[in-house]
Amino acid sequence: MKIIYCLILLMCASFLQSAKKYTPGKLDIRIEIVDGIKKVTGTSCFSLENHFVWCGSVCSGDDQKYYLFYSAMESGCNSPVFNQAWVLGSKLGVAVSDTPYGNFKDLGFFYNIDGYTADSSSWDAQTSSNTHIQKFDGKYYLYYCGSSDPGEFATGAKGLTKRDRVQQNQKIGVLCFNSIAELLEGKYTKNEHPLLSPRTRVKPNTIVNPSSEGTVAMPDNIIVVNPSVVYRPCDSTYLLYFKGNIYDPYWRGLHGVATSKSPTGPFIALDEVVFDLKILTNEKLSAEDPYVWYHRKDKCFYAVFKDFTGHFTKSEPCLAIMQSQDGINWTLPENSLFAKKELSLLNGDVIAVNRLERPQLFFDENDNPIVLYAACAIEDINKKNDGSSFNVHIPITITK
Repeated sequence: MKIIYCLILLMCASFLQSAKKYTPGKLDIRIEIVDGIKKVTGTSCFSLENHFVWCGSVCSGDDQKYYLFYSAMESGCNSPVFNQAWVLGSKLGVAVSDTPYGNFKDLGFFYNIDGYTADSSSWDAQTSSNTHIQKFDGKYYLYYCGSSDPGEFATGAKGLTKRDRVQQNQKIGVLCFNSIAELLEGKYTKNEHPLLSPRTRVKPNTIVNPSSEGTVAMPDNIIVVNPSVVYRPCDSTYLLYFKGNIYDPYWRGLHGVATSKSPTGPFIALDEVVFDLKILTNEKLSAEDPYVWYHRKDKCFYAVFKDFTGHFTKSEPCLAIMQSQDGINWTLPENSLFAKKELSLLNGDVIAVNRLERPQLFFDENDNPIVLYAACAIEDINKKNDGSSFNVHIPITITK
């Protein structure tokens, strides 16, 4: 009966979002060129000296302060370039502010502190990233992506670099703690095994530990990354969204969802693909970094994610938004653009950026987003080791 009642509620839910428009606000950011590197400072961004900063997820603490959970990798002339660094040595840190809108001050690293040091002592010993903080029933849950090197002698590993082996071994975990103070003291719990691992490993070639021939790739194929967790009130279920990799025949990101009755699992992945958009052409769409929340007044779910091509919004690559009544079947709203790849500064300048991704949100008491946190870089950083990335904190207003 409860399931039937849940379905009736979902079918009757009115989609109030379709008329909403999300407007990014202006930012306190200054850009300076120091030794040929663009340095970004100001209260609307968070950066660290001699590090690439990536990710960034915020929650309120019991002390009326706000905490930014981020990932970062050491940078400099003796460090790997960015597209190697995030795979080989991401570590997790936290910063604090009196406001969710910015001015975060670093409190230091607390997980995988040894960074690039080779380590296969646990499934997540080499690298940790994709921070996503949630608070359920008074307890904190920090979901993240981790990996270690399966080794050059693993099945299918011949010819693959360490970077590729570690990248192909990514899974999702969670740290549980009662307060930020306890976390910083090392008082947290974690499972010995990942919270979620891929069910299939299907790729034409160059794949570690491949599935048997003829296996059909599931959404959780090869890797599970980009965790986003939301509570579905109609049936008291937790939904864990993730991205996998699929090749048909070329790479694209594909999303799935796993369900559980507890925020610590066990999570069971469904076979359905989510955030999928049917288009008239044969082009395959690709997206990543979903952030999902439930809006109690609208009685539906929303998801913001990186749109690689602009097909979700019929515009340019950007951050797009979708909506769902049950968290499984998703549609585009009337206004599917959430944010362009640009920063509007207080002085009136509008700066186009190369990277604006890993969106995370902070909400008011009505479940409306008021701040967008995103990993950002003004220029292409893939081949750079200069640490020129940061987390940007963008105020959001909603109009109809």
